[in-house]
Parts: sequence; C-alpha cells; structure tokens
Amino acid sequence: MHCRPFIFVAAISAVTITMSAAPAASSDAGRAMTWRATPVHITSSVNVARDVSFPQCGLSMPSERSAAFGILGTNHGTSFSRNPCLVGELKWAKRLALPPEFYANTGNPGPLRAKHWPLGQTSPKVCAASDPNSLGCSYDYGWNSAWASYTVATDAAQRLHRVSRVNARHRAANVNWWLDVETMNSWQSVDGPATPATQRRDVETLAGEVDALRTVGVDQVGIYSTAFQWGLITGGSKVTGGRFTGVPQWLAGYESYKGAAAGCAHRGFTGGPVRMTQYLGADGFDSNVVCTKAGGV
Repeated sequence: MHCRPFIFVAAISAVTITMSAAPAASSDAGRAMTWRATPVHITSSVNVARDVSFPQCGLSMPSERSAAFGILGTNHGTSFSRNPCLVGELKWAKRLALPPEFYANTGNPGPLRAKHWPLGQTSPKVCAASDPNSLGCSYDYGWNSAWASYTVATDAAQRLHRVSRVNARHRAANVNWWLDVETMNSWQSVDGPATPATQRRDVETLAGEVDALRTVGVDQVGIYSTAFQWGLITGGSKVTGGRFTGVPQWLAGYESYKGAAAGCAHRGFTGGPVRMTQYLGADGFDSNVVCTKAGGV
C-alpha cells in the first residue's frame, strides 16, 4: 500500500507519505492473541514487519531475517478484487517467526459508480431501491467488501495448506486484520464534496467492514491510514462520534526507522492505540515498526 508522495500536515507531524497497499493467515490455530509493549529503540527484525501485496507480484520477497512477520494485502488495490499472488506471499510469510496478518482495501464509490452496490439487500441493513444512497446501503457495501476480502484470504489458506474449507476459514479469521483507508481509492467524500453527509456514508462503510470481520471471528481489526486521509474521508471525531475509539491504528507516512519508531508515541487519528508505523525500507519494500508485539495464533 503506497501513498506516495504528497505532504500533509496533521497530528502525527508533517511528512512525505509513502503508502503501499499491502497486509495473511497462520497455521497454529487456536491460541489467543495477546499484546505487549516493545521498546521502540530496538532496531532488529524483532520489532519490524514487512507488508506486501499485488505490486510485489513477481518480485523476490524481503529477506526472512528482515522481519518478524508479514502483512499481506488481499486485494488488487480496490475492494472486491483479488491479489493474484497472495498464495505465494502467504507461503513466504509463513516462514517468518510470527503469524502473518492480512489487510484489505476499502472504499465507497456510491450507487452510480460501484459495480457491487447492494441495492435490494435487506441484511445486515436495508438498502432499498427507493433510497439507493442510504446509510444502510453504505454499511452493506462495506460488509460485503470485507466478506469478499475474507473469502480471498480463505481461498489462499486453503490452497496453500490443502485443508478443508472450515479449517481455512478459521485460519483466515485467527489472525489480525487491517483496513486500508486511503484517498487514492474511491470515496463519496473524496470523489464529491467532503460534507458531513458524504463522510457519514463513508463511515458507515468502514463500520460495516469492521463488523463483518468481527462476525467471522477476527479478534483485532485495525485501521491503516494517516490523520489527513482519515479526516478527509470520515470527518474525524466530529462525524464518527468516537465510533472507532479504541480501534488499533497503523500509521503511514514516515521516512525512516527512527521517525517511525518515534511515531509509536503519537496519538494517531482514531484515538485508539498505535500498533504499527510504516516507513520505506532500504530494500525498497515497506517496513513497519511494531509498537506492540503480537502473540501467536
């Protein structure tokens, strides 16, 4: 996941953004996820994760010694798409010390632009033809998008491990997930005017994604973004009303390990704990300082 490059001024600092679009499944199913603090001054792979996705298709993966775990993108840059290299990337991530994680692209194009708009859907919310751009429609769109990404991850786990569908679903749900919230994707608040009305619809989409992943059994669903992008898309706390308070954050936009490590102490954009901060590694792959350390899955 690359947001590159533009300058933003926000709560985390003024930096050049280098975003990528990429977060996978573990084999040791059943153990609970725990978190504990990791000192930010450590500069080894113990507190560094690497994220890869479709842009890295065909490339050699980062050195196994350069990361504690991998974060794998399920999509091809947009909602309802597939990362064609996810199986191979998952195989690489499984060789690392800690369980891999997944991330999913998000967006809300609205009824006139979306190929998968849930018109007529009645669950989990109603998306009626008489009100095609309702909050319920946006929520259902996010819900469906998260299920599509979860299905992609399940498919990859089943193909790699040659297990049953039920087992593969468990593997895909038994790791951390992240939602990639970037302005380069289509949002009603970005494609049109950023008003409280468009931002509320975009917030509903993200709420639908979070709820869908929690429904399948994902314990931690976090958000990857920057303060600038999050504020533009969601309107921040004035519109969200604290709806995402406590949701773990993965902050993008840092230029070096040192800057990213310092970012672990920043408040972030949702008010939730900062779990990771992203910077561009010397090998050209995204790197991430792990502000807290995950247990196994």
